[in-house]
Amino acid sequence: MLRGGLFQRGFRFSIAALAAVAALVALATDACARRSHRSHSDESYDPPYSSIVVDVNSGAVMQASNADAPRHPASLTKIMTLYLLFERLEQGKIKLTTELPVSARAAAQAPSKLALKPGESIRVETAIRAIVTKSANDVAVVVAEALGGDEATFAKMMTAKARALGMNQTVYRNASGLPDDQQITTARDQAILGRAIQDRFPNYYHYFATRTFSYRGHEIRNHNHLLGTIDGVDGIKTGYIKDSGFNIVTSVRRGNHHVVAVVFGGRSAQARDARVRSLIDNNINIAAVKRTAPPIVEGWEIAQARKERRNREKDDDHTGSAPIRVASVARSSSDAPLPGSTEPIKPNAVKTVAVHPGTMRTAALSPLPIEARQLTPMPAESARTAITTISTVKSEQVPAIAPDTPTPSALNIRELAAVKPDPAPVAAVAAISESVPLPPPTAEPPAKSRSGWIIQIGALPEEKEARQRLDLALMKARDILAKADPFTERIEKGDKILFRARFAGLDRHQAEAACKHLKRSDIPCMVLKD
Repeated sequence: MLRGGLFQRGFRFSIAALAAVAALVALATDACARRSHRSHSDESYDPPYSSIVVDVNSGAVMQASNADAPRHPASLTKIMTLYLLFERLEQGKIKLTTELPVSARAAAQAPSKLALKPGESIRVETAIRAIVTKSANDVAVVVAEALGGDEATFAKMMTAKARALGMNQTVYRNASGLPDDQQITTARDQAILGRAIQDRFPNYYHYFATRTFSYRGHEIRNHNHLLGTIDGVDGIKTGYIKDSGFNIVTSVRRGNHHVVAVVFGGRSAQARDARVRSLIDNNINIAAVKRTAPPIVEGWEIAQARKERRNREKDDDHTGSAPIRVASVARSSSDAPLPGSTEPIKPNAVKTVAVHPGTMRTAALSPLPIEARQLTPMPAESARTAITTISTVKSEQVPAIAPDTPTPSALNIRELAAVKPDPAPVAAVAAISESVPLPPPTAEPPAKSRSGWIIQIGALPEEKEARQRLDLALMKARDILAKADPFTERIEKGDKILFRARFAGLDRHQAEAACKHLKRSDIPCMVLKD
């Protein structure tokens, strides 16, 4: 009986031992399978390759290979997930300390994950670090559900944001990058996003440089192994699914050089890293050292800034605070083409002259005949015709002007009095000098006609670029610059022509505050006293 009991216990022990061994073998086999899956030593594995290198300072494409070919973004998707999260943080709708609830659907996501449990919550800042380092799919869904209500709605928000940034070939179907045949992007689009998230969120972009992350006693290392191993790399994200291979968007700063490089289709993480290292080394030293490319912003923000400028100009016209200008009608600054437009800016052949209402008086003109003093105000259309007549007076009508004297179109009303013009048009101007509104200007008046403090945010080779810089600054510092007067000023430096982008009408405190705010958004700025 005793022998039989010992036999039974020994048999049960043997069975348990065999089960344990089988479990260990299964685990080892599974681990090997996962390593094989991610290393793909199989020579037949050849995911489609594409890449691009963009000079951030100039905006120029330095290298491209299949840059517009469709690719699956994999975990590069999470760059856009974080873009929308940073946007909510910037708007003050959530805080870094906000707790985000974990749903059963989020907890059930496939690895890589943080192993969150349904009913738990995770702080926003912890979620950011988990997405950046571990590329946690469960955390990405937590963010999507918190911001969009559900992941499908959030994916539509991601796609809409991609369109607003100019990522026209990108479609999102989930927040994590897990396989979905309809979730596609391109290397070029990811380069746009890699630049935009730095331009838009300089206060949050530093999270992409996180090398390790501690969570519940575990140290988690960033999947981006270029951090700390390649000089100047400051982020941003890696990704992998079988259909896309090993991918990366990386940003590198060395000295004043700055490039963003994107690689899709690495056969392994090592092969991907080697390729992007080569692209960086071949391009970083020949990249521009001065920022001339405008920051990447959403198209609606530019439109909104211009709309607000138009509204301010209308308010000025209604209150009479804007100076009256004698000039031909042409395109106003608020009607300039949108960024990226190929529509040319029409040149203005007539010099614009500012004449403030306080200086336009009948007394400033030559003595008028009795008949002229008795004239009644003319209709607006006739008045404009009369003004045009003044600006086109022929040289034989003003023989007192020396050959090198500016033509009447370049003179103000006081100067016109000295050349003894024909009395009929002069009488017309006298009759309507303060009762008829004149056409809007085509360009801003010279800076010397402005007073107070001025800020300058750039001197650019094209007037279109200067106006775009003004729009961008207004969008970034709307509260401070709401009542400022934006203008461009043409200058010549040697054989170069530049256009200064400036805001006037500020006091010293406003000017210094505006510059400080703009510099935080990587917009150069200096304060000037006019």
